[in-house]
Amino acid sequence: MRVTFLGTAAARPTVGRNVSSLIMQREGDTMMFDCGEGTQRQMMRYGTGFAFSDIFFTHLHADHFLGVIGLLRTLGLQAREEPVHLWTPRGTADTLRQAVDLGVERVPFEVPIHELEPGEAVKRGDYDVVPFRTQHAGRSLGYAVVEHPRMGRFNAALARELGIPEGPLWGKLHHGETVEVDGRVFDPGELVGEARPGRRVVYTGDTRPTAGTREHARDADLLIHEATFAQDEADRAVATGHSTAREAAELAASIGVRRLALTHFSPRYADDPRLLEREAKPLFPDVVTAYDGMVIEVPYREA
Repeated sequence: MRVTFLGTAAARPTVGRNVSSLIMQREGDTMMFDCGEGTQRQMMRYGTGFAFSDIFFTHLHADHFLGVIGLLRTLGLQAREEPVHLWTPRGTADTLRQAVDLGVERVPFEVPIHELEPGEAVKRGDYDVVPFRTQHAGRSLGYAVVEHPRMGRFNAALARELGIPEGPLWGKLHHGETVEVDGRVFDPGELVGEARPGRRVVYTGDTRPTAGTREHARDADLLIHEATFAQDEADRAVATGHSTAREAAELAASIGVRRLALTHFSPRYADDPRLLEREAKPLFPDVVTAYDGMVIEVPYREA
């Protein structure tokens, strides 16, 4: 699982940072979260490619969705035929449809728009994308990408020792079926270890620290939390529905997150976000301040 930050600035782009967007790649699937102005150029710059099928919007403030207008038209010029699915909080589809239809061109592929309620998971085989309520102006969501538990490890050496021939019988055991060899019955529990946890990556979008984030990011492998302000602007963070770096770190430390990435920085910190990192690190040491083009690999826990 790989996360590439395409934009890490809040409200407006700066010389070194674009506005909000990130790409997540997992086992051949690529999905985008938010699509601020200029996102398509960031995709070219950082080599993420355009082979994605879904864009998940946290909310429809301009710095989180205006980039979809140009991106869809570029995909049309590239003769794309596959649909691009847009996922957005309940009650915001009309605004997003106006953006998609803006201009005289019409894209030559379908652009279905799906409204989501908190907890209404988008199921994708062996993982789900789970929206949860956040606290920002209007309707807003965060997203947890949650892999299903994986099968336990198969003890091939023991299987050989027990005389179970390699092949379909191993597969049956690994998938929980009992098998018989020369009159002896073998139970999967003899050869297959306990199920192994999948990975969990959580992206909050713009928000105050919330109970929803606590619930869905508990024990997460990576929490991507906004940190628009430093602590001396805590009152402003409350008034505008944002978080400070210290608040994000306190939340991460309280719920057993393995790694924290801060993003969505006010332009006042854009050139040098080390102040935000210094505020967060004493509370949560494994923290990074994201930058445009930053890539975070999320390994399995046993790795």
